Amino acid sequence: MEFNNPNVLYLRVNDSESIKFAVLTESLQLSFKMVTTNRATPPTLNLIEKAGIIRAEKTTLDNGISLYAINAGEQDVVKVELLFDAGSWPQSAPLVASATNNMLEEGTSMLSARQIAEKIDFHGAFIDLRPDKDIASVSLYSLNKHLENTLSVVEQMVKDSIFPQREFDIYVQNARQKFKVENEKVKVLARKHFLQAVFGNEHPYGKLLQEEHFAQLERQQLVDFYKKYYSADNCTIIVSGKVNESTVALIEKHFGKTDWENTKKEPTSFEPLSNSLKKQFIEKKGALQSAIRIGRKLFNKTHPNFQKLFVLETVLGGYFGSRLMANIREDKGYTYGIGSAMIPMKNDGYFFITTEVGADVTNAAIDEIYFEMKRLREEVVPDDELQKVKNYMMGELLRSMDGPFSLSDRLKGLLLCNLDYDYYEQFVETVKNITSDDLIELAQQYFKQEDMHEIVIGQRN
Repeated sequence: MEFNNPNVLYLRVNDSESIKFAVLTESLQLSFKMVTTNRATPPTLNLIEKAGIIRAEKTTLDNGISLYAINAGEQDVVKVELLFDAGSWPQSAPLVASATNNMLEEGTSMLSARQIAEKIDFHGAFIDLRPDKDIASVSLYSLNKHLENTLSVVEQMVKDSIFPQREFDIYVQNARQKFKVENEKVKVLARKHFLQAVFGNEHPYGKLLQEEHFAQLERQQLVDFYKKYYSADNCTIIVSGKVNESTVALIEKHFGKTDWENTKKEPTSFEPLSNSLKKQFIEKKGALQSAIRIGRKLFNKTHPNFQKLFVLETVLGGYFGSRLMANIREDKGYTYGIGSAMIPMKNDGYFFITTEVGADVTNAAIDEIYFEMKRLREEVVPDDELQKVKNYMMGELLRSMDGPFSLSDRLKGLLLCNLDYDYYEQFVETVKNITSDDLIELAQQYFKQEDMHEIVIGQRN
């Protein structure tokens, strides 16, 4: 039945059995036509053919900074994100990289911390500071009409921060207190000890932060790190949202000059030294639950097996309908939630499974985790289950590209591993073409129980 008469208004009314269309004609006579819908038959699902991601336009500022512009917004707002190779990877001591980044709002030679906050708030803008293992970022969210004023503040932050001693002392005190509170959580302890086990305590990805490190931190360490790593030759900029020529011109004005101090940076390299003790139980007296983290060191997105293994990891624990959720939550009732993930970083990567369970079922939950990994090594994933996972992953890919700021995040992930947009087209092809035989081969290679690090934090049962 077709409803294509331009002189007729069709009103759609749903009920539990069918869909009724009330047809209002020009003569205002009301009649009903019945269309029966078979609700037992779901609509046809089709995998996407291409990622179709909106690509950034790359330009180079006068001082050599790479600028990536993503014009994809309807609202008159932009996100300007400055990325510095100033994560914990090159720091000389614990806390230096994170403290440096977090204190960029605490004052410049021209603006106090209060003045910075007032100027940003007055223009309805927002600054987000994020130190990570590899990258430290400074992000500004601003209306285009106020971009001149808000970019001026950010420029002073990244070029002229002075790290006042008073603000430094307050920051260290607050960060130390937050550390103590967080370290009471078993899931936080499990995450930290897992990374230490996988990469080793002398590796930037695995260094275990201790409370005494806060007392050892000195303001001059931040000043030196800032001068060395917050410079034009160590910076990349991504602007996303409603981007136009004036947006790019303002970025060039504030960040394209040669007044940034460039310093010689020696390349740093570290070799992971995993803990030979594969299983660790760390008692946390008074804990109501045990935190479990199981996994191993892997690789980042540049590895030829990364995308395929991502599919296998999704089957195991990467979405709500995964095998771990079906077994340990739905069937056994050991936990409210369990999941897995693959984390790619600039110089390495890792895979992990995480959950929290009662102390009395900790061992049983661990046994079931290894049981599900064993099934993937020995049994072929059914076609209908694999198809469901493929549909989910394609949908998540599209969702992750919804909006200019999400597109900015996708680009940042590519830049971290020195990849281009072809990665996402390859991802679509990988998901479409991977087979159950591929998955069992991957499981036999990467999901061996003897390769896993197992960390449990909780009360001894």
